Amino acid sequence: MKKILSAIAIMTATATLAPAQTFDNLPDPVEDVNKVVDNTPDSIAKALMSRPAPGSTRKGSNPVLFLVGNSTMRNGTKGDGSNGQWGWGFYASQYFNGNRISVENQALGGMSTRTYYRQLWPDVRKALRPGDWVIISIGHNDNGPYDSGRARAVLPGTGQDSLRVTIKETGVEETVYSYGGYLRHYIAECRAAGAHPILMSLTPRNALDETTHKIVRKPQTGWAAIVAAEEGVPFVDLNEISGQKLDSYSPWKQGYMFFGDRIHTSYWGAQLNARSAAEGIMASRNPDLQPLQAMMVGVSLPVWPVQRENGKPVVWITGDSTVKNKDRDKDDMWGWGAFAGMFLDSKICTPYNAAQAGRSTRSYIREGRWEKVYNALQPGDIVLIQFGHNDISPIADAKERGVIKGTGDTCHIYKMEKDGRFEVVYSFGWYLRKMIDDTREKGATPILVSLTTRNEWADGKVERRNDSYGKWYREVVEQTGVDFIDAHNLIADYLDKHYKDKESAAKYFKKDHTHTSLLGAKTNAKIIVRQLRAIVPSLSDKKK
Repeated sequence: MKKILSAIAIMTATATLAPAQTFDNLPDPVEDVNKVVDNTPDSIAKALMSRPAPGSTRKGSNPVLFLVGNSTMRNGTKGDGSNGQWGWGFYASQYFNGNRISVENQALGGMSTRTYYRQLWPDVRKALRPGDWVIISIGHNDNGPYDSGRARAVLPGTGQDSLRVTIKETGVEETVYSYGGYLRHYIAECRAAGAHPILMSLTPRNALDETTHKIVRKPQTGWAAIVAAEEGVPFVDLNEISGQKLDSYSPWKQGYMFFGDRIHTSYWGAQLNARSAAEGIMASRNPDLQPLQAMMVGVSLPVWPVQRENGKPVVWITGDSTVKNKDRDKDDMWGWGAFAGMFLDSKICTPYNAAQAGRSTRSYIREGRWEKVYNALQPGDIVLIQFGHNDISPIADAKERGVIKGTGDTCHIYKMEKDGRFEVVYSFGWYLRKMIDDTREKGATPILVSLTTRNEWADGKVERRNDSYGKWYREVVEQTGVDFIDAHNLIADYLDKHYKDKESAAKYFKKDHTHTSLLGAKTNAKIIVRQLRAIVPSLSDKKK
């Protein structure tokens, strides 16, 4: 079998650009100084084929926004999250109007500023048209040897100096420039094509500075800022924007922003960086960015439209159809959240029912419903978290709402049946802990509420699911110290006291054994709010 040559072998002995990397000149996999091993040659071939041909996403005469970077921008063999890692470039397009501009992720894992420029940039440069935009955010791999192995290191800093090297494995000579030197090459060639370059600092790593105890800021940030100032191009400090967010998180939350190591991001971290990049562009006062800013969408944080009043906390209610249902017809199904306001003093607090029928912890978060609560939270708010009826469903079916049973800090990568999308799915307890942790981060008070009781009876007693959900709720309470309203058993106590079997309790429910009638929803609200007021005495004034 023909030996696969080092990617450096395709470079000529002159300073001219080499042909773009193709499937017969792929590099051997090598472990880098961060103990990360690049893809095998076979999977790199798949990765190359999965990248769009430069410029192929252009719609008519619309501009293209090209993304230049490495695995933190585009991760995995196909960039589809099948390894649990996502690059932020996958989510960048959600912040741009697709009818006005295409976002094309041309990043590839393992590339350094130097190797990308030599191997992948030539084809991107050829695809550039006047009015296009290019975000250059690369540098995580600019380490290691200059003249052996993957030979991807650059000279540190922004100087004009260079180094002539001979690649040991091939004998090929190459001129190596500084980090700033390569950035200047990208800038000059963008401008020559009439395109607009944007320098962007690197994504943060999950590493704390021993002195500041904050996320480490990469030195490339300062170098890119210097080059941007010297060359008069826009600069977005992604490293700082995302770093500040990570600094505000708990260590546990910082951890799950990454997956598999301390460099590559999970879905959560990739979304974080994509939003940070968009926020950085939109917040820039550089007039050169105004045409691009005019093509951006969705940068403002999504929030529920709660009407706040000064001095009054919001009591947020999250959950499924047992909390929020049709809530219209007196003879139809109701959720108890519709009646929470009856038992809370509107002069003291503002209840807001953000629940949604059919949701589990996982789907409520994945669909962005929790994000709208999180973004709207203010210190002093109270958040009731009640899920469970839909959580132990199939994990990968069309509804995509099942979770892993239990409360362990565990996860698994699943392929969804509906569209082939990959998703890392966590345990029931993990999703509850996320919402609890997010709430505390904002200075609000989380309160866990166990799921409502079903109209299932045995031996004259209503069903109590204390060997599954009840057990898991209590484990989360023990793990987090969160306040807890055991609605499941409190409602069961009420049903046992007032009814004797499924038939006699039927009027408490509507259409099935899970969803409540108007009577049942109102009673559940009274039971839950009574416990809420006991936990938060400031809510107890004037109301029964």
